[in-house]
Amino acid sequence: MGVRERVSVAVVGVGYVGRFHAEKYAASHNARLVAVADIDQSRATEVGGRLGVGAFTDYRELYGRVQCVSVAVPTRLHYQVARDFLTAGLDVLVEKPMAATLEEARELAAVASEKNLILQIGHLERFNPAIRRLEGVVREPKFVECHRLAPFIERGTDVDVVFDLMIHDLDVIGSLVRSPVQRVEAVGVAVLTDKPDIANARIAFSNGCIANITSSRVSMKRERKIRIFQPDAYISIDYDRRSAQIYRRPEKGAKWEQIRGETIEIPEGDALSDEIESFLTAVQQRSRPLVSGEDGLRALEIAAMISDQL
Repeated sequence: MGVRERVSVAVVGVGYVGRFHAEKYAASHNARLVAVADIDQSRATEVGGRLGVGAFTDYRELYGRVQCVSVAVPTRLHYQVARDFLTAGLDVLVEKPMAATLEEARELAAVASEKNLILQIGHLERFNPAIRRLEGVVREPKFVECHRLAPFIERGTDVDVVFDLMIHDLDVIGSLVRSPVQRVEAVGVAVLTDKPDIANARIAFSNGCIANITSSRVSMKRERKIRIFQPDAYISIDYDRRSAQIYRRPEKGAKWEQIRGETIEIPEGDALSDEIESFLTAVQQRSRPLVSGEDGLRALEIAAMISDQL
């Protein structure tokens, strides 16, 4: 089996998130980081100089220089930048949410499909070692409960908490339930910004599954947990502590006291590195990415239903 040729790539937007993308590409054996771009020239020059690659302020100068890009600009610019690269024939990994509106997201997915290009959405939680470890264990969820709480930071406040934080869980739940949404009920409150900073949503899926999700970016403590109830088991995952508990339903006729739980320690991993490598593999093999444009669109559709009620 021959060695795969490295993929030439650039990162557009090298703020807090984008610079991590650039570092992962620079460290990857499957990528050749060619350049970074940012409207802040000093930031582009600093990151580019540190990683030994070109630095640009106009992302359009990257056309013809690379095969694919990571787009990590502010959400309101996702559509324009990602669409420009797709139109130019480049594969794109765009940070979540994939666009600021449903209309924009649908067009991005359509352009990628029409041109047969890779469009991957940066829903990082899908690459969380805890979620990957329990693939195959979660089957036919009937009730899902999520809590995602975080202290306030100004980054990400150009959108409400649903598009900022809750959308992570919407994507994970959507990938587990795989059923159309039947009904949504939601409430939210603006606390430190002019948009809802804390929200709760109850989602009813067509297959009967119910999801109850709480997200806050104004909490005193950080918490990221998901609990899943299914016919044969109860599964609790703590993302931050990298641990999971599974309580399996006893055999028919057994008493409830015979329920036994097991704790699964999740090995430490690098979700962003795994996400980057997954994207590079999709580009090299022309295969569907783990989190496709259609997946990102599904999460955004649910988020929009919730946000509209807020």
